[in-house]
Amino acid sequence: MSDFKIAVMGAAGRMGRELIRAAHANPECTVIGGIEREGAPALGQDLGTLAGIGELGVKVTDDPLELIARADAILDFTAPKSSVEFAGLAANARIVHVLGTTGFSDEDEAAIAAAARHATIIKAGNMSLGVNLLVALTRKVAQALGEDFDIEILEMHHKHKVDAPSGTALMLGQAAAEGRGISHKERSVRVRDGHTGPRRRGDIGYATLRGGNVVGEHTVLFVGEGERIELTHRATDRGIYARGAVQAALWGRGKPPGLYSMMDVLGL
Repeated sequence: MSDFKIAVMGAAGRMGRELIRAAHANPECTVIGGIEREGAPALGQDLGTLAGIGELGVKVTDDPLELIARADAILDFTAPKSSVEFAGLAANARIVHVLGTTGFSDEDEAAIAAAARHATIIKAGNMSLGVNLLVALTRKVAQALGEDFDIEILEMHHKHKVDAPSGTALMLGQAAAEGRGISHKERSVRVRDGHTGPRRRGDIGYATLRGGNVVGEHTVLFVGEGERIELTHRATDRGIYARGAVQAALWGRGKPPGLYSMMDVLGL
């Protein structure tokens, strides 16, 4: 087994358990611990037991400083406030931080960029190979088609997701804006309600659905007069995100500090 030491943030959550399983299954990695918030029911539990893979001999703690000091990489799909804190600790430790959290504010993004001066941060709204290929395709199609084609992005997730639009949807919208050579911030339309008037030419629209246990579905629509192109990705297993995160951590080993994406990891 390798000595590439992995720590999992938010170890008891749905994604945390997937990350434990994925890291343990990779022969290049060793899971050395996991973090949960102070007072969480999972504190003191074995990570392997939590993940359903048998005891690993490492426990969940609420001391990220101590754990990150021993790790080579952290896998973090938690919440913006926690992730900003973890980014600072990763910077102090000069390690790899794989960041799959979404819903950051502009202030959060600035703090993460500052941490990336000392940590190798791989940040993506989605870690799956298929979604990142979809991002690349979206950029290409948006570049090829003019503003006669309206761009709309539809996403659906499980009822427990707390941010909208999803980080993946925003990645797709940003890619479309880059393909068009426009500002995503200025041209994205995330809410429509009441009498909105006609659609503004060149805008990038979003629609959000929530329900059940849907892992993640994203469709980018290029809608012209008399024709429509749809690019779709459907995830049925959270394991794809976890495996991608582990792949990203291994890719980051030995890389200089900086803010990277899954496009860098996949060479897209």
